[in-house]
Amino acid sequence: MLLNEPTEQNIIEAHERIKSIIHRTPILTSTSLNSFFGGSLFFKCENFQKVGAFKFRGASNALLSLSNNDLKKGVATHSSGNHAAALSLAAKIKNVPSFIVMPRTAPKIKKIAVEGYGAKIFFCEPTLKEREETLAKIIEETGATVVHPYDNYAVIAGQATASREIFEELNDLDYLIAPTGGGGLLSGTALSAKYFSARTKVIGAEPKGADDAFRSIRDGVIHPSLNPKTICDGLLAQLSERTFSIIRNNVEEIITVGEESIITAMRMIWERMKIIVEPSSAVALAVILESGEKFAGKKTGLILSGGNVDLENLPWIKMKP
Repeated sequence: MLLNEPTEQNIIEAHERIKSIIHRTPILTSTSLNSFFGGSLFFKCENFQKVGAFKFRGASNALLSLSNNDLKKGVATHSSGNHAAALSLAAKIKNVPSFIVMPRTAPKIKKIAVEGYGAKIFFCEPTLKEREETLAKIIEETGATVVHPYDNYAVIAGQATASREIFEELNDLDYLIAPTGGGGLLSGTALSAKYFSARTKVIGAEPKGADDAFRSIRDGVIHPSLNPKTICDGLLAQLSERTFSIIRNNVEEIITVGEESIITAMRMIWERMKIIVEPSSAVALAVILESGEKFAGKKTGLILSGGNVDLENLPWIKMKP
């Protein structure tokens, strides 16, 4: 297991380690969206990744980095959905048991996916305290090895491989925008830019209703995620010491966006690009929707982090009176 902040070599090794089981996802463009926003946008489609989210990269790298002794009693984590599914599938591929703590409010589609990959699910109340306490009980009972969703350098190195693929194809991006929850993806993205495309400025995208990362970086201290109010169920976690340190030192800024902008951006991607993304992905385009002047005339990458959506509960349908 990786004990220190990932180096350039760690990210390269992570990419080699997982490349046979992940998808190398495409980078798509949209003439319509480029014209609308007045810049060149490049969408890294991790919604096409296995389990429908970038999380499979980090979970796979972390699991494949563990020794057979670490794996013999299985792996465990807490997650609202995408990391849960990612770790469950990685464990299934490796033929080891997985134990997953999920908030009872997690989207139904994500619960079904985790169960389908063979994990044993334990439901809890939707607070970080409840998630951590439930996970601690499971570890005590099973002896499983914890693979944290983001507070894990091997996970961060795995997430960094998404942007490494971007920089292998595009070496002249002005900006790269990544959604921000617990900070695993943003941390990995920032390190990748540092090592592989130093001219590219990395921007974190976060809902205003769950802006603990923005406030944490602004104030220089980690703020807890208390009662977040956003449709972005994948962005409810708070930064860890590991992700906070990497983001503070390597990210240009975190920009927060409103719920209406997130919904509008999500719908624009569906309608104009003909691909499915979840709200947590749409925050990246919502940043450009609200701060268009910053990105006008620039080449900007956006990581579409996932596409796991409850089709019976679409946000623009909920908005109707």
